[in-house]
Amino acid sequence: MSFIAMNRFKVRLGSEAEFETVWKDRESRLKELQGFQEFRLLKGPEGEGYRLYSSHVIWDNRSDFEAWTKSQQFRDAHKNAGNGKTQSALMGPPQFEGFETVLHQN
Repeated sequence: MSFIAMNRFKVRLGSEAEFETVWKDRESRLKELQGFQEFRLLKGPEGEGYRLYSSHVIWDNRSDFEAWTKSQQFRDAHKNAGNGKTQSALMGPPQFEGFETVLHQN
């Protein structure tokens, strides 16, 4: 069954458009990797001083996800993750959550 990798981001209110632009303009190389199925950037509810976002990636399995985290494509995709523009938009580091699919229905 598939593996879903998610990172939750608390984006400071007023920085939402900038945060979304960073994602839209980035060079994604996910399609080059074995096991990649789908990517989504999700916009969630507003909290106290922030808007919640989540990156949501579906992989064939956990092994394919782990291979991605060790790949050159991963390093390239995250090379600007710590820059001032990105960091100033966030209220702390992203929170990773990984899930193994146990039931899937269409």
